[in-house]
Amino acid sequence: MADPRPRRPARPREEVFATARAAIAEHGLAKLTMAGLGKQLQMSAGHLLYYFGTKDQLLLETLRWSEDQLGARRREALTDPTLDPWQRLDAYLRLYLPEGPGDPRWILWVEVWGRSPASDELRRGQQEIETPWQADLVTLIEQGTTTGHFTPGPATARAARLRALLDGLAVPIAIGLPDAHPPTALTHATSVATTLLRT
Repeated sequence: MADPRPRRPARPREEVFATARAAIAEHGLAKLTMAGLGKQLQMSAGHLLYYFGTKDQLLLETLRWSEDQLGARRREALTDPTLDPWQRLDAYLRLYLPEGPGDPRWILWVEVWGRSPASDELRRGQQEIETPWQADLVTLIEQGTTTGHFTPGPATARAARLRALLDGLAVPIAIGLPDAHPPTALTHATSVATTLLRT
């Protein structure tokens, strides 16, 4: 006999990810329960577990969704023919750094980094998500070198150094340390990038 109760349609994955990102940013993954997230989405915890398996997998997929959104903006800026390499680099730096304390995207990164030592799955996923940031910066440096805007040098190594600096500047902002501010971080990043790349 058919169940006469109407079935609630599954929420779009984008809505699940947006709600999860907001919840993790506000409370952290440790305090997030599948039941609580399901209640916000009007879904069962079992439904969420069916799609994601674990909270770690939900965290990773939410971060991947978040970075995919930003990746589209990054690619648009880095291929804009009206911008020279220095302007493209400025756009890259601004997109990379947090917008301010509690930036949801960066709180996801902090959560992933904190849990990665105990999870091969998270480490692999983290590397996959980080790779386009590194690849795009390497390409930008190579292009700037070819056009004479940047001094010649190893693009991969210089990109890795810049990203390490950006990560170091970003985390204090994201977690809300009192002396960490986006404009100051951007100034520091721009200064170091100029030293590394200026002809």
